[in-house]
Amino acid sequence: MENNLPKSEGNEDNESNTDPIIGKIFFSKYKAIKKLGEGSFGKVYKAEYNKEEYAIKMEYKSNNQGLLEVEATIMSYLKGPNIPYIKSYGYSGNYNVLVMQLLGKSLEDLFNKLSKFSIKTTAMLGYQMVNILQYIHDRHIIHRDIKPDNFVMGAKENNDRLYLLDFGLAKKYRSSRTLIQYPFIKKKKLTGTARYASIHALEAYEQSRRDDLESVGYVLMYFLRGELPWQGLRVKSKEDRYKKILEKKKETSSEELCKDFPLEFFKYVDYTKKLEYEDNPDYDMLKKLFIDVIRENKGKMDYIYDWTTKADLQRRKEKRNEENTEKETNKDKNNKNKDEEIESNKNDQMDRINTRHLRRDVTQDKDDKVESVCCIMYVYNIFNFFIYRF
Repeated sequence: MENNLPKSEGNEDNESNTDPIIGKIFFSKYKAIKKLGEGSFGKVYKAEYNKEEYAIKMEYKSNNQGLLEVEATIMSYLKGPNIPYIKSYGYSGNYNVLVMQLLGKSLEDLFNKLSKFSIKTTAMLGYQMVNILQYIHDRHIIHRDIKPDNFVMGAKENNDRLYLLDFGLAKKYRSSRTLIQYPFIKKKKLTGTARYASIHALEAYEQSRRDDLESVGYVLMYFLRGELPWQGLRVKSKEDRYKKILEKKKETSSEELCKDFPLEFFKYVDYTKKLEYEDNPDYDMLKKLFIDVIRENKGKMDYIYDWTTKADLQRRKEKRNEENTEKETNKDKNNKNKDEEIESNKNDQMDRINTRHLRRDVTQDKDDKVESVCCIMYVYNIFNFFIYRF
């Protein structure tokens, strides 16, 4: 989650002297060493424990929202390869505290540096976004706040992997037992971020899978275009802003939004906008659209993005080498175990064969003894016959 919030300003040394959180140890383990960001919900810090780095997310208890507890519960439930793992959650002083996996930069941070993303990079991100949403939707959860700030690249050797975080607004959209979706109702206000929210979300309707996917379409076009048609509108209030964004989104057709870009992006946006509340989206078809874009641009799904550096590629190479070494080691162990098992089976088989031979020898020996006794008795009887006869 590193850098997915605005950086705190000022000298780090001065900050460490003035910020009471830095140097504090949470849950008797995690020492806060650097402030990463701050928002209306609270603060985020980098922490250390046992030579490993983590992110500590803190929410003021006084805000009474309880978003951090919701986030911790849902992330612990999901436990996926593209979901940051949770180390600990609890209370400390005036804060609710969540300790989680430390990640890299958010897509918003990367976009701010580059101004636009290439078609290939955007398509690779789109593929992963749909894949992540399919994973959480299959587990009966919708995110409800899809935006570039909430998609974050992995850190160090995982810098090629995209993660989804900030599940404070996430919720179940259907019963996990019956798979029946909750009613389509009108709410009082928007849940999510207006710039990327679906049209139905802006109208304050109950959200479902389609709304997450529609938001992804707006995020991808933001990356390609550099801005969206409903940015920079003159407004007087937040309510007025929501109203004007909704009007502009309704006015802007899918063709206009995706003009001058590959047809697959239009197909994605148009498909997701036309989904009904209870529809089961065709995730595989949507992912294939992005694969087709990459192939048409003579590229491949190599996870080399616009911002990927040689150092990033080197970390990935080292990771692959470690994984291959581990596989070879495990393979050697498995082969050794198999050889030992085969040898053991051979020995068991020989023992069974020797046992059968032994039994046969013993039986034969018994038969020989019986036969000898019979012969002796036969001679003895003949001898007696002649003695008594004559």
